[in-house]
Amino acid sequence: MTGTAKRDDPVSLALDLVGDRWTLAVLRDLLKGITRFSELKRSVNGIAANILSDRLQRLERYGIVGRHVYSEHPLRAEYRLTPKGHELGVVAGALAAWGARHLSDEPYLVHAECGDAAVVRYFCDTCDRTIRGAEVRLSR
Repeated sequence: MTGTAKRDDPVSLALDLVGDRWTLAVLRDLLKGITRFSELKRSVNGIAANILSDRLQRLERYGIVGRHVYSEHPLRAEYRLTPKGHELGVVAGALAAWGARHLSDEPYLVHAECGDAAVVRYFCDTCDRTIRGAEVRLSR
């Protein structure tokens, strides 16, 4: 955090919640449809069970995931993204697209119909058009 950034600006607040490596990896895999703790533990390479549990509890506390018990004995639960959590797919997609474009040789986001690389863009519903990032500002 730089000396000029405000602690209550939206970017800082979002990064405080989801900006660490493990939380983003958990979100990525939840977005892929992986829902069970054991599957997440296997798919998020290198994550310790206590870290995974902590991140899932935090995401649940903030309404990003919902916990659904599917077995009482032994206790087992699935974690599913809420609508609020699904909105983070845009953020994950933007990071994936940027990483693919600048750090990898492979496209990450592809259009399922044609197989070509997809890009993340800003879009204004009122004007019904794609807009440049320079035309976007944060506002309440």
